[in-house]
Amino acid sequence: MSAQRWLLFILSILVGLGLGLVYGWVISPVQYVDTTPSTLRADFKTDYTLMVAEVFESEQDLEQAARRLASLGSQPPAQIASAALSFAQEHAYAPADLGLLQNLTLALQVWQPAGNQP
Repeated sequence: MSAQRWLLFILSILVGLGLGLVYGWVISPVQYVDTTPSTLRADFKTDYTLMVAEVFESEQDLEQAARRLASLGSQPPAQIASAALSFAQEHAYAPADLGLLQNLTLALQVWQPAGNQP
């Protein structure tokens, strides 16, 4: 093959790659719609857990709090709350927010689901 053919081949590949990237990133990017909360980033999961902790503080319904946290993944609710507390501590959340998350985490660590009580 001649050098001109190789140059044309490589140029065609680069143009195709460039057009594909422009189409995928600018013209028609992926839009996530109706996804589950388990797909959230760690900071948003922590904020969601904090909202659950605020509701738990006023309602004192641990069963409902555990159900709300279950939408964040397949881990046990205590583990989800603990991960949120760790993230909040690492990122210097307000002391009041840390207290709420800590209360929820402690309550979930000793909680037993209604069907598992002796």
